[in-house]
Amino acid sequence: MSQTPAKSHYSSGSVPNMVRSLLVIGALMGLIWFMTPRVNSIGGPVVDVHATAVDVAEQSGWPISEAVDLPKDWKTTSARYVRGTDGLMTWHAGYQAPSGNYVAVEQTRDATRAWVEAQTNRARRVGELEAAGTTWVKYERGGKVQNSLVDRRTGSGELTTLLTGTGTFEELAFVAEHLGPVT
Repeated sequence: MSQTPAKSHYSSGSVPNMVRSLLVIGALMGLIWFMTPRVNSIGGPVVDVHATAVDVAEQSGWPISEAVDLPKDWKTTSARYVRGTDGLMTWHAGYQAPSGNYVAVEQTRDATRAWVEAQTNRARRVGELEAAGTTWVKYERGGKVQNSLVDRRTGSGELTTLLTGTGTFEELAFVAEHLGPVT
C-alpha cells in the first residue's frame, strides 16, 4: 500500500491564503503598471507644407496660399491636393496651434455652394470678421466644435479660401494674417 502525501496547508483554499495571493498578484501588476512608459501626446512627422504647396502651385497653375512666418510653437500637420465635393480639386494645409486646436487652409477654384457647405460641415453663418484686409464670412457649427472663415470669390477661375477647424475665431484670423502666396 502506498501512502498519500500530506496536503500542504497552503492548498486548503482558506480566505487568508486567497487574500495573500491577491496581494502578491496586485503588487506585481502595480509594479508592471509603474514601469510601463506613458505617452502624453502623439505627434506625427513634421510636414513640409511649403514643398507640397510649391508642387501643387506648379501642377495646378493656381495662386494658392500657405501660412508663412508662423511662430515656432505652431506645427504643420498636413498638406495635400485632393478631389473634394463636386469633384473640385482642393488644396489643403493643416496647422496645430499652441493651444492644441487645429486650423486648416482649404482652397479651390470656382467653389460651389455644396463645396463650402461640406468644408464648413453645414455650419450656420454667424457674421463677418476683418482680417488681413479681407472681410471673411464667419461660420460656427453647434454641437461639434468647428469654426470657419470663408473668403468666397465668385468670378470665373477665382480661388475661394476657407479657414476651418477647432481653432477659435482669433486663431483662424491669426492664420489669415499670415497667409501668403506660394512662391
